[in-house]
Amino acid sequence: MKENVLDVLMYLFENYYLDSETEWRPERSVLQGKLLEAGFPTLEVEQAFDWLEDLVARRDAHLHGGSQTPDSLRLFSDHEIRKLDLEARGFLLFLEQMGILTPANRELVIDRVMALETEEIDLDQLKWVILMVLFNQPGQEAAYAWMEDLVFDNAGGYLH
Repeated sequence: MKENVLDVLMYLFENYYLDSETEWRPERSVLQGKLLEAGFPTLEVEQAFDWLEDLVARRDAHLHGGSQTPDSLRLFSDHEIRKLDLEARGFLLFLEQMGILTPANRELVIDRVMALETEEIDLDQLKWVILMVLFNQPGQEAAYAWMEDLVFDNAGGYLH
């Protein structure tokens, strides 16, 4: 099985974090054991937990949105362009224009995408990263619900 960190994160999120009917959240060691039993490699499991810890640590730094104004223009670095193709970058812009992502959340999404050790992120994978970021942001319940519908209902395309 050739799994990457994003596969581990998606499995973890879908199986242990989306169950809104219970407040129980297993401890890291319990979850690690379950992920290893499910066949995920140890290194990828460790990296997934590190990624989640970084998300929580960076959340507070991005909560207030910085000094960007609504007409600010986001320029992508060459490294970001290689990882996020035109469709993914367009989708981020679309979400920001629709008010689903704030400029601060957009930056947090880009930060978390760049932290993944993959050469390229496709649109479906980007949607999962956005979902995980919004899930961890206080006050973003409506944006999260919109993204959750998009990810799980596989809603049609978007206009841009």
